[in-house]
Amino acid sequence: MKAQSKYRWFVVGVFFVFMLLHQADKLLIGPLTTPIMEHFQISRAQMGSVTTLALIVGAICYPLWGYLYDRYARSKLLALASFLWGSTTWLSAIAPTFPLFRLTRASTGIDDSSYPGLYSLISDYFAPHVRGKIYGLLELTMPIGYLLGMILGLFLGGAIGWRGVFYITGSLGILLSLVILFGVREPPRGQSEPELSGLEQVGTYRFNWATARGLFRKRTLLILFIQGFFGVFPWNVIVYWFFNYLETERGYDENAVFITMVVAVLVLAAGYPVGGALGDYFFRRTPRGRALVAMTGVLTGAVLLTITLNIPYANQGLFLVMLAATALFIPFAAPNVISTVYDITLPEVRSTALSVQYFMESSGAALAPWIAGMIADKTSLESAMLMICVSTWILCGVFFALVAYFVPHDAGVLREQMRKRAEAEQGLAG
Repeated sequence: MKAQSKYRWFVVGVFFVFMLLHQADKLLIGPLTTPIMEHFQISRAQMGSVTTLALIVGAICYPLWGYLYDRYARSKLLALASFLWGSTTWLSAIAPTFPLFRLTRASTGIDDSSYPGLYSLISDYFAPHVRGKIYGLLELTMPIGYLLGMILGLFLGGAIGWRGVFYITGSLGILLSLVILFGVREPPRGQSEPELSGLEQVGTYRFNWATARGLFRKRTLLILFIQGFFGVFPWNVIVYWFFNYLETERGYDENAVFITMVVAVLVLAAGYPVGGALGDYFFRRTPRGRALVAMTGVLTGAVLLTITLNIPYANQGLFLVMLAATALFIPFAAPNVISTVYDITLPEVRSTALSVQYFMESSGAALAPWIAGMIADKTSLESAMLMICVSTWILCGVFFALVAYFVPHDAGVLREQMRKRAEAEQGLAG
């Protein structure tokens, strides 16, 4: 048992490194936006289309990845995803023209939709009441990966060029695919559920269409899916345009950009485990806990971002303080959405459920960088970010309130299903 406990943290460590480097590669496009635009002589709208196409490809691939993860070994498919990340990044690095660069960068979206299987696999190593913290820990990789990408883009990119940076991150993806292939074991689905955790043997459960169709009869999931369409708009706008906003509209030099982003990203990173831990804490007291934490995060973020972007350009100190305050709250929803999806779905369709969630998120968010670029070309990046981020966060706050209302029923249904499954397992063992 002790060895199993240690091994599950090894798995978390492997996937933390995978997600960290993958996010750094994915988010490099932000810090490298200016040199790439200068190299290909393109507009903001054209640059925004690069990210939009990658998000569209990712959205299309989510349902396929979800089905494959629930049908076959997740560990082997995650190794394949890592290999695809490395190889498609290499193709982006050697693209000689902007049309080819846009095409190859779009192909990186294939592996961007591979995370549902990772979270599903992790859910079979950790009980429901601690998953929020684990997912919060793993989602540290998004802001820290952005910070790593920023460092690579600002410093290493200046020395070896943006193509050289892509060569490095692509090679790391291929190396990690071997680590996952030979180092990560596939756990039985559902082994960490409270009703099944005491059993010596857990039955094999696989995807079936009847169970998958049942996902769309859960009111909590349907609301989360709709919320997801709008929920990642702000994240994509901020990730892909904030760097350029500081450079071109606030007039920050390279050092000022670096200091501002390091502080903001480190505080943002803290927001993921804090949000996940708060979700776990309140979940132990009420099934509504995770949704209420998520609602608090997005509504507070909307208020604080409005204040932050209206601070005069000359007051860099106050801008930095308010930006950090905003950054703490905006990640609260992320680990709690994943945990809530798993709080109400059977183990054998969890990858599918989260894939649908991410499909909805990517479907909406795919347009965000492009729309923001078009608005910015006509007005400013500040107006674009305020318009998109604040409106969608307020809307998401309403959706999370509805999730809080409906989730106790759907969570109770899952617990009853797991009790019946445990009784059946015990009957077979007897």
